[in-house]
Order: sequence, then C-alpha cells, then structure tokens
Amino acid sequence: MKDYIKADEWKIIEEGFKPELNKISESLCSIGNGHQGQRANFEETYSGETLQGSYMAGVYYPDKTRVGWWKNGYPEYFAKVLNATNWIGIKIWIDGEELDLATSKVSQFSRILNMQEGFLERSFVAKLNSGKEIKVKSQRFVSAKRKEIGAIKYQITPLNFSGKLETELFLDGDIKNEDANYDEKFWEEVDKQATNEVLCLTLKTKKTGFYLTTATTFEVFQEDAALSLETHIISKEKYLSLKTQTELKQNEKTTIYKFASQVTSRDVENADLVSVAKSSLQTAFAEGFESLKKEQAETWAEKWKHADIVIEGDIKAQQGIRFNIFQLDQTYTGTDERLNIGPKGFTGEKYGGSTYWDTEAYCLAFYLATAEPKVAKNLLVYRYKHLQKAIENAQKLGFTNGAALFPMVTMNGEECHNEWEITFEEIHRNGAIARAVFDYVNYTQDKEYLADFGLELLIAIARFWAQRVHFSQPKQKYVMHGVTGPNEYENNINNNWYTNVLAAWCLDYTKETIDFVEKNYPQKYENLALKIDFKAEEIKKWLDISQNMYYPADEKLGIFLQQEGYLDKEQILVADLPQSERPINQKWSWDRILRSCFIKQADTLQGIYLFEDRYDIETIRKNFEFYEPRTVHESSLSPCVHSILASKLGMKEKAYQMYLRTSRLDLDDYNNDTEDGLHITSMAGTWMSVVQGFGGMRVRNGELYFTPYLPQQWKGFSFRIGFKNAWIQIKVSTELISLKNETTQEISLFIYQKNYTLKANQELKIDVKKIEDNIFA
Repeated sequence: MKDYIKADEWKIIEEGFKPELNKISESLCSIGNGHQGQRANFEETYSGETLQGSYMAGVYYPDKTRVGWWKNGYPEYFAKVLNATNWIGIKIWIDGEELDLATSKVSQFSRILNMQEGFLERSFVAKLNSGKEIKVKSQRFVSAKRKEIGAIKYQITPLNFSGKLETELFLDGDIKNEDANYDEKFWEEVDKQATNEVLCLTLKTKKTGFYLTTATTFEVFQEDAALSLETHIISKEKYLSLKTQTELKQNEKTTIYKFASQVTSRDVENADLVSVAKSSLQTAFAEGFESLKKEQAETWAEKWKHADIVIEGDIKAQQGIRFNIFQLDQTYTGTDERLNIGPKGFTGEKYGGSTYWDTEAYCLAFYLATAEPKVAKNLLVYRYKHLQKAIENAQKLGFTNGAALFPMVTMNGEECHNEWEITFEEIHRNGAIARAVFDYVNYTQDKEYLADFGLELLIAIARFWAQRVHFSQPKQKYVMHGVTGPNEYENNINNNWYTNVLAAWCLDYTKETIDFVEKNYPQKYENLALKIDFKAEEIKKWLDISQNMYYPADEKLGIFLQQEGYLDKEQILVADLPQSERPINQKWSWDRILRSCFIKQADTLQGIYLFEDRYDIETIRKNFEFYEPRTVHESSLSPCVHSILASKLGMKEKAYQMYLRTSRLDLDDYNNDTEDGLHITSMAGTWMSVVQGFGGMRVRNGELYFTPYLPQQWKGFSFRIGFKNAWIQIKVSTELISLKNETTQEISLFIYQKNYTLKANQELKIDVKKIEDNIFA
C-alpha cells in the first residue's frame, strides 16, 4: 500500500517528483473520452521508467497465443487493445541540451488530475546539467464533447538565462505493446502527409486491418503575441514531426498549443480518414485551447450533475468515490453499441482491453442508475450481437443444439483468453450475462427487450447449462464438474455452489421469459422458435434440472460450501498469514495457492449477494462470517460485494473498511499493480458499495427500495438515481433522510419497507429517529 496522493475532494494530486512511482501516477492521472485514452505520460522526452500509452476504443490485434501445450478448443489468439500513435510528444532543447526529467534536477513538481473539469496539469522546475533552470507548466485533455480531439497547452519560462529554444512536435506511430507475446509491432504505415503547419499520419493494424489517422497542428505564443516560426519537417517510418526554434527571454513565458485529431476506420471510410481528421482538427484549432477547455468543463459539469456522490466529513472517501466515477465515465459513454468496458479501460495494456464478465456483474448497475436507459441497453445489445460467436465457442467445446458459451475474454465475440482453466472452466460468466438481462428489465421495465433480444440469448444459455450438467446416480441430483468459480484460487472443482445456483436460476428465468413473450408477443415468439428450432419439450428437462440441482452445504456450520471438499482443506484465516507473505499471488507458488483455503474474491458470497432475498439474515451472517475471514481480496472485484453484505448485516465498521479499500484500491495501490493500469470495472463496485450498501438501494419487481444508514466516519452523504424517467436525490445525515424528486415524473418508492409517493419536484424529509423498523437504530 502506498499513500502519496494528497487528499482532495476534486483532484488527484502528486507533489514531488518520485521516479519510482511514475508508472503508478501515469495510470492514476489517465484521461479518456470513450473513443480514445491517454496515460499521464510526459510530453517531453523521459528516459526513465514509463509505460507509454495511447489507446483507441475497439482497435485491437489478435496476438497469437503463447502456450507450452496446446489443447483442443484453445483460443488461437489473445486480443489486445493497441498502443496507438503517440500524439502528445513535444521534444524540448535549451541551447542544444534536451529536457529530460530523468537527467535533470527536478523541483516544485506536481501532477494534478482535475476530475471536476476533466483535464490533467503538470508543473515543475528543471535544472539542466548546464545549470540553466526552466519552469514548465502543461495542461491537456481529450475532449468529452468532440471525441476525436485532444489538446495541449505547454508553457516554458527560463528562470536564470535567456537563450535558444528548439522544439520538435511529433506523431510517433513506431510504437509497440509492452505485453506483445512475440515482441512484434502491430502497426504498418499507410500514408503520411506534412506541411509546415499540419502533420497527418495514417497507420493500419496487421491482421485486423483497422486504420487510424492522426492529424496535428500547433501554434506558439510569447506573452500574448503569436509567433510566426519557420518549421522543418522530419519524416521517418511511422513518424512525422515539425521542428522549430525561437529565442527565450529570462522570466518570459513561451506557450505552445498542440492540437490533435484521431479518427479510425471504425467510424469513417478509409478514403475519408484524412479529410475528416483534418477537418475536425481545423475546427478545434479555430476554437482555441481555452474555449475547448471551457467546453470540457461544461460537459463534465453535466456528467457530474447525475453521477456525483457527495460525502461529508471524510475527504479520502470523497476523493475515492469521485475518482472511481470519473474513470468510469471516461471509459464508457454508451453511444456505441460495438464497444464495451475493458478491465483497465484506457489506462494500460493488462487484460488486453477486452470485455470480461465484470461488465454485467458490476458495471451495468452504475450505468442503469446514472445514465439514460439506452446506455445500459447498449451493453446488453453488445452481447446479443455476439450470440452467434458464443454458439460457435460452445461448438468448439462439443456443445450442440444452439447452446452458447459466451467468452471469458473477447473483442469480437470470439473467446480469446489464454489460460485454460478460465477459458474452459469459468463458465459462470454465462450466468452473469443472463442475470444482466434480468437486472436491465427489472430496472427499466423494458420488457419488449425480452421479445426482441433477451429471450433468444437466454434460450441459448439455458441450452448450454442443460448440456453442461450431468445426473449423479449416488446423489440422485444434477451436478456440475470441472469448473472454476469467481474464486480463481480454485481450479477444476466440482459443484461450485455459486455456479450451480446461477445455472438453476437461469433455467427457471428462461422458462418464465418464454411464458411472458409467448403470451404478450406471440408473433415474435413464433418467429424466434422457428429461427432457433426451439421445441417446448426442452423446458421439461430444464425444470427437472433446476428442481434437482445439487448444492453443497454443511449443516453443522450452517453454510453453503464453496465447492465439494472445501472443508477438507486446512482451514487457516487470513489474519494468521504473516504480512510478509501478502499478497499471496505475488509471494506463493500457484501450487500452494490452489491447495490452500484462501479465497481470491467473493464466490459463495457473490451468489448470496445476487439472490439475497432467498435467504434469512442469519444464513447470510453465518456464510459471511465464515468466508470473509478466509478471503484475501486479491481481486479488485472482491471488496465491494463484502461491503454491501456487511452493510446489510449491520456490520458498519467492516462495510466502511471494505468501501475504503475498493474506493482507494488504485489510489493507494493496495495490490501493488496500479502501474499496469487502473481497475476500471471494479470501480463500479465502489459506486455499488455506497448506493446499494450505505444507501441500501434495491429494485424488487420493478419497485425502488432504500434502507440507508450513515457510516460513523461521515457527517452525511448524497447521491442521485435515475429511475422510471425520474431523477431522485437521496441525502442521508445523522438526523434526516431526504428524498427529492427533481423531475415532473411522479415516482413511488419504499423507505424501510414503507411506501411513499414523490410527486413532481416534491421533497420528502424523514426523521431517522422516528423510523420504527430502522435495523441500524
């Protein structure tokens, strides 16, 4: 754990230059807009430790899988989001000496991510080897309104000299991914054009054939006067730059403005890429940096209007939740149904930038409540459009009759994970996708979605489960062998409780959905049945499975067993592990981990979280008190589920501890891996910890419920929820629970099981002390 980020409600502040932490800070201060993203790399040359990263949404390369033993059904490649053209580069020379913070004496260094207004700034004083000192201040952002545009303001002030400034503003496409399996570069040059004012570089990915055109231009000011400078064009393979020089005067600022436009063939025909890139660049340039920055602040103000969570009296908790919300809204905007949410977003290369089950299990809830319904719907449509690929994935493993196994990792619907125990065994992902259909319909009441998309997907998943189980004669139950649950510190186990529960539920929900669609959309049902050759006889088998599924349990302890044989393991608690052996995934052999009882993330508790209404409070408590002390929380997805369940159980201190851990997982580098990129999908879990945990929000049968309480470390908190065309603000303090309907749409909801109706623009205030059934009173 590292504690070097200064606490601030709206900013991520790094003070003092610490080269050993640079890659962490590059991750933390990343910027993006759903179309492109950029790590917080320096604009000027830096020869120290860095992970250069500029990424374009949906642009990937199928890097050939690297394994020692190939198995049937194994993915041929691992899809990777590509490190794309470096557009931020500005090389600086002072009287022929290059500025490089790795070789300079650096003071007054700060790097600040302004989350409220959506930009990154950096300042420092550098003393070069010659003794010359310069002060630099830079600001940059990628536009939240104009997705192709990025802009930089770079100011240089000589402090103890006057002299010559040389600059080289470049586009560098000769880059590679740090995680390339065979150390190859994934881009080929297609075209480059250069004038004394504009550079334009077009690249193409190998194999996948994505085109990217990046155009850039610049202007230079001294004080308030624009300079007319001679430029020298430098052209190399996959590289273009404009080199200029001017005179510096002591204590006088020179300001460089650099603008870039990045356009891909995902959105524009190849023949039009250059003209579109140049056109959007020229429009942005004419607008100017300060005007674009003002537009950026206004756009983010609108985002924060709906998504913000305010925490009073706990600045680190406040910083944590805003950081998580900011990164989520930078990563996914919901305007493009071809896109999804990679675990690292636009902040690093790990996990390939691909789609995992994290989206359905964690992210969907955030976008359902904080954005327009179409944003969440597009996440589901993304999976529907990959249904045929999911059927093909299942066929590779021997499944028939239109059974679908959605991939654990994908860019285009095809499985591309390169670890066999996850590719073949971690099949609970199918259940998460089915559950997302339920959650979306339950929240929005968009039941026509079931007829148009959802039912076809559910039937394909149900067909998979029906073939994946088998009947055990000794148990006289259906069982599921050779699986991996959410706890990836167990592989090839039998009867993972969570997976079995999810599979049985999915079969029942599919039957329920069939009945609904057949009754309410008979023609669409008939067309679908014909399309997928569905026969009602299949349902009989599904119901037999769901009614006779085996669920391992221990009656003496009163708990569900994570899997068969779990209690045969040596039972050691995490509290008994020496700190020197944590995290175990970095200190232990994989063999030792697999033999241990330690749990990477919520597994059985994940199932209890999803289906909590099935279980009484004591059952939930017994399982929580058994499994949480054995959980090392070495997955970023783990703390949030524990925080929510702890809130439900009235374990307020544990809930707060788990919230703080999930909200500051990257800010404090809990798992020693933030340098690889941020844990974007788990950030939605931070939001869930507040809204579903401390706010107690649930949606049951299309109705909204709250059971809020205030953590003792806070003076109050508030958040907004979009539900059934209404926006509701919920405020919780030591004395009052306040609910305000901020729209003209009347809304019904429940507070501690009591029904209230909020009329248009009405505010309701409830005295906490008068709530008779407040379980936390």
